[in-house]
Amino acid sequence: MSDRATCHDDFDPNSLPVPRALQFITEKIAPVAGFERLFLRQALDRVLDEDIRSPRDVPPFANSAMDGYALRGDDLPQAGTAELTVVGKAFAGHPFTGTVGTGEAVRIMTGTPLPEGADTVIMQERVEPLPGGRIRIQAGHRAGENVRQAGEDIAAGSVVLARGRRLQPADLGLLASLGIAEVRCRRRPRVALFSTGDELRPLGATLGPGEIYDSNRYTLHALLTRLGLEVLDLGAVPDDRAALAEALSSAAGEADALITSGGVSVGEADYVKGLLEELGEVHFWKLAMKPGRPLAFGQLGRCYFFGLPGNPVSVAATFYQFVAPALRRLAGEAPRRPLTLRAVTLEPLKKRPGRVDFQRGILENDEAGRLTVRSTGNQGSHVLSSMSRANCFIVLDQDQGDVPAGTEVTVQYFPDLL
Repeated sequence: MSDRATCHDDFDPNSLPVPRALQFITEKIAPVAGFERLFLRQALDRVLDEDIRSPRDVPPFANSAMDGYALRGDDLPQAGTAELTVVGKAFAGHPFTGTVGTGEAVRIMTGTPLPEGADTVIMQERVEPLPGGRIRIQAGHRAGENVRQAGEDIAAGSVVLARGRRLQPADLGLLASLGIAEVRCRRRPRVALFSTGDELRPLGATLGPGEIYDSNRYTLHALLTRLGLEVLDLGAVPDDRAALAEALSSAAGEADALITSGGVSVGEADYVKGLLEELGEVHFWKLAMKPGRPLAFGQLGRCYFFGLPGNPVSVAATFYQFVAPALRRLAGEAPRRPLTLRAVTLEPLKKRPGRVDFQRGILENDEAGRLTVRSTGNQGSHVLSSMSRANCFIVLDQDQGDVPAGTEVTVQYFPDLL
């Protein structure tokens, strides 16, 4: 079959299967070099460039897991009841400084250090107060209950956050709880982007015949920002070979990765793929997926290149499936497999065998709590509103045909893909 297979053909032996393309990208891309030390408030969504080991046990001391009474386990009755004398109180920030002896107890609050001599806490609801500062407890308790041991959560010297982790809000709280004020993070990759096409006009301009506003750069800029990368927006470049060659060379000198949209198909004015072959190296340029068959991946020297299709849905789909994992690896993030869910489709889905199809869907729970998914409607690669309405991809395998309503299908939830 000719290399001039169109994006509407569902079988093309020259198209690379999706899993092989992902593996190829993973093997080709190496994380950027360089790091910086950041205070915790600057480190959200940054990628760690070191293992973080705990400088101390967490909790740092044995403490009460309940509001109640601290006592010696040997004083617990095996049958019947036992009476103990309350010899003091222990509150957060004001621990009991004495020693709990035989037949004694200390009133204690949650999180307070366990007094010396005590090894057990009985929750206050299970204790009967008596006159004269005494309490009565029933049988049925065990020694050591309701006590958090030192190092039970984190042992001193253990790795709490591994190199390659993208820091989340809870991670920053965890680091703060350990007294760690700053961390070493890998530098953010610099990613350049530009659109191609004589028909593209900037926002605010008056559209002439055949002209459209450049939406792809706004989608891509938002996706790159969500990934926490440094973005260099180079605007729109006309379908001129010399202008495109200059833009490619300039971006390659400034950025770790370059993303373009448009110009990688087989039309007479689609110059990007040819220029990439002249100026650098093309690793592949056609995928067995829909939408988004024409996707060029290559290198311009040390700069990785992603030539995305021009249709807006194809741009988003190829970014989610290929560019985002590649850029996470470039940023030094540890590999992870996107979460997939199974949901019942509420309506029939049209599909021809030959390519993996990433249809746009709306994932939600029905009244019974079952995960269901429905299509956003017209699945054309030009229908950007189908991406705006969607919150997931419905992933239909390469050999899959039409899907009847009521069938369980695989879905990818958008927030997990970035």
